[in-house]
Amino acid sequence: MKTVLSVVAFCVVLVTINARESPPMVKVYSRNPGEYGKDNTLICHVSVFHPPDISIQLLKNGVEIPDAKQTDLAFEQGWQFHLTKSVGFTPASGEEYTCRVRHLKNLKTYTWESDM
Repeated sequence: MKTVLSVVAFCVVLVTINARESPPMVKVYSRNPGEYGKDNTLICHVSVFHPPDISIQLLKNGVEIPDAKQTDLAFEQGWQFHLTKSVGFTPASGEEYTCRVRHLKNLKTYTWESDM
C-alpha cells in the first residue's frame, strides 16, 4: 500500500513539474445588468492558470470589499486551474469596482464595466 501511494505522489509531482506556467484569464462581470442603486453581485472569474499560486481581491475604489465568497480551487485536464470570487454590491455613480489578481509575482487589476 505504501509503495502504491509513493508512486501516485511521484506521478502527481511529475505532472505538476511538467505543466507549463500560464497566466490567468480574468473576467469581471455582474450577475445582473449594472443599474445604479440596485443590489447586484460582482463576480471575478479567473481561469486557465498554472501553477495555482493565486489570490483574488474584489475592490471598491481601491479598498477590498468585505464578506466576499470564493469557490474552491478546481482544475481541468492539463492542470489548468480556475477560481471564482463574488460579493454583493450596489453600484453607485462615480464608484470604481475592480478585481485585483496576483498570480505568482504578477499583480494586475481588472475593472468592472457597467452596462449603464
